[in-house]
Amino acid sequence: MSEIHLELLLGKQVLDPAGQPVGRIEEIRAEQNGDEWYIDSYLIGNIAILERLSAWEIGLSILKRLGARKIHSGYSVPWQQMDLTEPQKPRLRCHKEELKQFNQSDS
Repeated sequence: MSEIHLELLLGKQVLDPAGQPVGRIEEIRAEQNGDEWYIDSYLIGNIAILERLSAWEIGLSILKRLGARKIHSGYSVPWQQMDLTEPQKPRLRCHKEELKQFNQSDS
């Protein structure tokens, strides 16, 4: 098993299997089981920054006041759908249409 420093993944552009950009990793969710931590999912997309900063209410309010009509929610990528063989170039193992969209109610 190899180790990856999670902080180095933040901000990395994620590509789909065809090499098209999907978004950047903005947050990583993990669960603890005993003394071990396991990655649950990766949050991809600009709106996921608000999750990392725990600033949903303020951030969404500001975006709406600036005239944002449709706010792209981003994607929640299950750990098994992320290929980190090359951590500098993370890729999806599925098409983005297969991913769950991330939104405020998921936080």
